[in-house]
Amino acid sequence: MLKIEAGATCQTVVTTFECSPGTCADLLEALEAAYAEFISKQTGFIAAALHVNDAQTRIANYSQWERREDFQAMLRSEEMRRRNREFAGMCSRFEPVMYEVAGVF
Repeated sequence: MLKIEAGATCQTVVTTFECSPGTCADLLEALEAAYAEFISKQTGFIAAALHVNDAQTRIANYSQWERREDFQAMLRSEEMRRRNREFAGMCSRFEPVMYEVAGVF
């Protein structure tokens, strides 16, 4: 389960996907499949959430990992590289960014 708290020792990753209303549902389904079939089974995975904006032009993904290296290993795997190429075909861009929780209010 996601737990957002300052000082957490886990690695937080926020990924935003820019898409069109015509590809949003397909991209969301592909992301859900990636989590169900592969990502959630990787070493160090804690939890994740997917968010879609009202216009269906952006998907935001929030995930937590035990360690930075766990996320990086998953990202570098052949399976994830293949899936990322698939995602890239359904959106104009996406970018995973690692964060530290600075505050919770």
